Amino acid sequence: MISAADALERLREGNRRFVSDEVSEDTLASREHHAGAASSQHPFAIILACSDSRVPTELIFDRGIGDLFVIRVAGNIVAPSQIGSIEFAAKQFGTRLVVVLGHSNCGAIIATLQELALKDSHRSPNLRAIVDRVRPAVEPILNKNDDVDDKAVIRAGVRANIRASVEHLQNGSLILEQLIEAGDLRIVGAEYSIETGNIEFFEHG
Repeated sequence: MISAADALERLREGNRRFVSDEVSEDTLASREHHAGAASSQHPFAIILACSDSRVPTELIFDRGIGDLFVIRVAGNIVAPSQIGSIEFAAKQFGTRLVVVLGHSNCGAIIATLQELALKDSHRSPNLRAIVDRVRPAVEPILNKNDDVDDKAVIRAGVRANIRASVEHLQNGSLILEQLIEAGDLRIVGAEYSIETGNIEFFEHG
C-alpha cells in the first residue's frame, strides 16, 4: 500500500485534473466495469464525506472503481458506524490515509446554526442526532457572531466541523490511535468548494 503522503498527492493531482476538466485516460478506463474487480480491492485512501449530491467524491478526485473507500453521511459527522468502517478499511486493506471531506454551503451546518439560533427546532429525532453531533463544533462560532445567515459564519462552521471530525477520529478509537502512533495512518481534513471545484487540504488535520 502506498504511503499517506503519496496518497494525498494522488488526491491533489486528481482534483487539479477535475478542476481543469482533464480527466485522465487511466481513470476513464478504471471506471469501466470488469469482473476482475470482484475478487479484491486495494483503496489507497479512505474518504469520510458529506452525502450532499453536489459532492461526487470519486469524480472530484478524478478516481475510478476501487481507488477510494468512501463513507458518506450528512455533515461528514463521526458516529460509531463511521469509525467502525474506517477501522475496517485501515486494518483490512492497509490504507494509510483518511480524509474528512466537508464542503462549502453544507446543509447540515446551516441546519445546526439555525437550530442553535432557535430559527428551526421542529426536527425528527434522527435528523436531530446529526445536528447534535455538529453542535459542539459550531456553538463557539455563534458565541462570537450570532448571524447564522452570514457566509463567513457558515464557512467557519464548516471548517470547525471538519476539524472536529478529524479530532474525533484521531482520539476516539484505540485501533486508529495505534495505527497513527505506529506511523501507519494519517488523518487530515479537507474542504471542497462547490463554487469552484477546488479542494483545500488542512495540512495538520
